[in-house]
Order: sequence, then C-alpha cells, then structure tokens
Amino acid sequence: MEIHVYDRNFCRRGTIENHTSLQWHRKYYECGTFELHAPITDKNLNLLQPGNVIAIGNKKEAAVIRGDQTEEESPLISEIVRNGYFLPVYLGDRLTGPVFNYSGTVEGAMRFMIERAGEIPLMHVAGSIGDQTKIEFQATYKNLLSYLVKLARYAEIGFRIAPDFKRRSMTFETYRGIDRTQAQGKNPHVIFSESYENLNQTRHNYSDGDHITKVIVGGAGEGANRIFVTVGGGTGFDLKEAFLDAKDIDRDKLTDAQYLAALQIRGEEFLLEHGIYENFEAEVEPDVNFTYEKDYDLGDIVTVKKKKWSKSQNLRITEICEVYEYGKMHIVPTFGNAFPVSINWDE
Repeated sequence: MEIHVYDRNFCRRGTIENHTSLQWHRKYYECGTFELHAPITDKNLNLLQPGNVIAIGNKKEAAVIRGDQTEEESPLISEIVRNGYFLPVYLGDRLTGPVFNYSGTVEGAMRFMIERAGEIPLMHVAGSIGDQTKIEFQATYKNLLSYLVKLARYAEIGFRIAPDFKRRSMTFETYRGIDRTQAQGKNPHVIFSESYENLNQTRHNYSDGDHITKVIVGGAGEGANRIFVTVGGGTGFDLKEAFLDAKDIDRDKLTDAQYLAALQIRGEEFLLEHGIYENFEAEVEPDVNFTYEKDYDLGDIVTVKKKKWSKSQNLRITEICEVYEYGKMHIVPTFGNAFPVSINWDE
C-alpha cells in the first residue's frame, strides 16, 4: 500500500513505500486523524514535512501533516513518526464571523457559514444531499470546524473534504450513511456477530452518568419577567431535570417566534448532549462475510449482535480506524457514538 505525498497546493512530491505502520482514523462527524511510522531516511524526511498532504489509495480523503512530530534514533530504533488531520482541519483555521442569525436546514447552515468565513485555497462547496433537518441559532465568531461538528451530530450527517489531485482542488461535501440493518428491507443486511465470525476483541461501552430527560431553558429577562422554555419530560425515577442559561441568544435580533424557536432548539441540543450513550468497539477483518467499503462503510447503520451479552442493536458506524502493519490491514470500527460526546454550543 503506497502513501502518496503532495505539497499544500496538491503538487505531487513523491511516494513513501517503506513505512512500518499507518493508522488512518476515519470519523463520520469529526475531522479524522492519522499516525505514520517510517524509517528515518533522507527521502522520508524530505517528503514528510509539516504542511504536506498525504493520501492512500483512491480514498475520498487526504490528510495534512500537522501537530506533534518526532524522529527517534537509538541502537534499537531509527524511526520518523508523523501525525496529522484530515483535510477538514483547514476549516478549523477559520471563524464564522460577526454575529448572525440562521433559520433553515442544517446543510444550509454548514454552507452558509463556510461561504461567509475566510476563503480556503483550492476548496469549493458541493451541492446539498437534500437533508431537511431544521435548525435555528445565533452565532458570533465561532470556530468553523467545531460548529460544523456540532451541526453534523445534530442532524446525524457526515461531512468531508474530498481531494482531486489531478485538478488540484478539493470539495467540501456532506453525506449520509446507508441503513443496512436487519430492520429494513431496501438494502442488503450487514450483521456483525459471533455467528458471522466477524467480531473480535469486542468491547461494549455504556454511559448514563450525564443523562438528562427534561431541561428548563432560561432566556432573556429577570425574575418573573424572564422567558423560560421547557424541553423534554419524564416522571418518577425516569425524570432527570436540569437548568440551562441561554441569555447569550440576542433577543433583539429575532422575532418573538424566532426567539422561542431558538430557545427550544438550544434545549433539544442540550438533551442530545446529555443522552444515554452506548457503543461497541471491535477489531474486524475487512473481508470476512462483508467487504469493507463495498458492503459497508463509515456512516452506515448496521446490526451488531453479541449473544453472550444478550445485546442486539442497530448502530451507526461513527468511526473506523484502518491499521496497516507488516503488509496487512485490519480495521477497528466504532458502532454507535464515541463518547463522552459534548456539544458545547457556546464555544
């Protein structure tokens, strides 16, 4: 498996062929990451410079060498280690700009914020996939990438920046995984279970420590004149309440209906952040029963069964770590939300 290296303008620099390990960590809602280990050679040192871009195969992803980098030499090791982030990291270099109000679809919000932020060289924005998830919010100088992550989680859609090295361009695009569960009849089923022999070293995670079922959202005003909106509910032992201060939403820039809608959505976002999180992590052979990137891929919803634990769930593949070592590849998918998940809309 060859690793191709380009400069930041997508001009080809060369190929790394003698790497010892590569972890290519794809994420549905967030910016992916990578870690590369290779021998220290003049060629590798020249190619693997911070700011350069690496790509593998024909993937719709590429990554920027950025962050902590090391070289280590001793009697036992002579190795260069490079880390970095997938191309959406460029979005993290931009802010959303002065205060604005938005009412519409999540996809529309993503494109609106990208277009009003500072231009990113080589990048253009693809059209909508037609997702109709609605949202209403107000933002001022937020980190663009962080806010896109929050929006993606809210609508359960993925986003990426796909490179085109021939045209020296890249495209921001949204996408939605395919439902491949046993519960539907449109698409072929994809099942991970002991009986299919495609679950290894399985780990089940469950967290309800921050679970909230009802939130009182406090808006503008003081005392008896303050505006409150209640979102969620519950009774008895199942009722878990919290208060959320949302005075940061500027009422003067919204109609009464828009303001109440913004408070309502802020409460829904808070409950989303404070839900019950459950996932499976497992090492998977990419071609046992189902072929990775053909029968299933990042973002798809699949059925996961662990009979020994009496667990059977339909879960989205939110992360996939591809591991390349010693000429072989295996993958470690995360079924369900990686957690703790925090959607801090004030950041």
